[in-house]
Amino acid sequence: MQSTVMTSPHLRRKSPLVLRIAKAFFGDLLGACLTLLSVGILLALVPAFKWAFIDAHWYVATPQGCFSGGACWAFIGSKLRLILFGLYPPEEQWRAALVVGVILIMVLLTAWPRLWGARLLALWAVGIALMLVLMAGGIAGLPPVPTSKWGGLPVTLLLATLSLGMAFPFAVILALARRGSLPIARAIAIFLIEIVRGLPLVGLLFVAAILLPLFLPADWTIDKLGRTLAALTIFAAAYLAEVVRGGLQGLPSGQIEAAQALGIPYWKTVWHIVLPQAIQKVIPPLTNTAIVMVKNTSLVLIVGVFDMLSAARSAATDPAWPAPSKEAYLFVAAIYLVICYGISLYSRHLEAGINARNRS
Repeated sequence: MQSTVMTSPHLRRKSPLVLRIAKAFFGDLLGACLTLLSVGILLALVPAFKWAFIDAHWYVATPQGCFSGGACWAFIGSKLRLILFGLYPPEEQWRAALVVGVILIMVLLTAWPRLWGARLLALWAVGIALMLVLMAGGIAGLPPVPTSKWGGLPVTLLLATLSLGMAFPFAVILALARRGSLPIARAIAIFLIEIVRGLPLVGLLFVAAILLPLFLPADWTIDKLGRTLAALTIFAAAYLAEVVRGGLQGLPSGQIEAAQALGIPYWKTVWHIVLPQAIQKVIPPLTNTAIVMVKNTSLVLIVGVFDMLSAARSAATDPAWPAPSKEAYLFVAAIYLVICYGISLYSRHLEAGINARNRS
């Protein structure tokens, strides 16, 4: 009886704050172990916090001012343009910065459900054309810049957005083919998906960068950045296809049968009935695949594409600065964290909105 009274919500609210905190963090053996483990991790991070903030050098007149312990964030300020834009000509880096702005605007517009449809596709077509014109130049009075000079954050964002954008239609086709009744189409889809998923991305990048030119006719040339984008697109399409297939399998067959009984064409059934419901069911794994592909863009440095990680690595080789590699990699990691966490937050917001509409 006493335990029942003591655990009632009314008395629990009146219990002292210290007792409530103790019960929250040390209520049982598992909770106590997790609390102690968390405290130990925080204590272990104290030296890192001291190095990164308290003893850090935020501004120095010369690189030699960073030799006395602590993080040298002044190096990031000195090499910021190199890390963000790579080897892009300094006098034309405003174009690369404008490309980053266009990508962010297009992503924000894509996050608005009211724009989904043909208008959004038209906006993306215009946006992609504008970004390529700005980066490449050669028209409208812009000096030409070869793709070998592209680098930094614009290349990372371009590879991530374009590979995911081009991969999704192929993924839907592969998923529908694998779930379809046509044996040849199903066999081809299974073969392509399993082959790509069975290979590491590094292997596909090497095939695209080194072996693909050997199989093309002598008068055909594909830029290295284009070959890298193709490898990323194929890799993303295979994984997205399996995610979409999972959503298709979760749909009841009665809706498709009802649409067929009403005489609705197959592609209208897929576009208006099947795909919207299937995609709603697999928002979390779609988000996970998008985040993985954003992070996978860092692997393109092994085939000579100068992305943001490559630019940071190049900046860290400056002998005038005292071992700034940790600061450079942490800065790049922070940018990746902001991008990936933003994708995660949006997916949770979108999923919550869908669940709210389904409950109403």
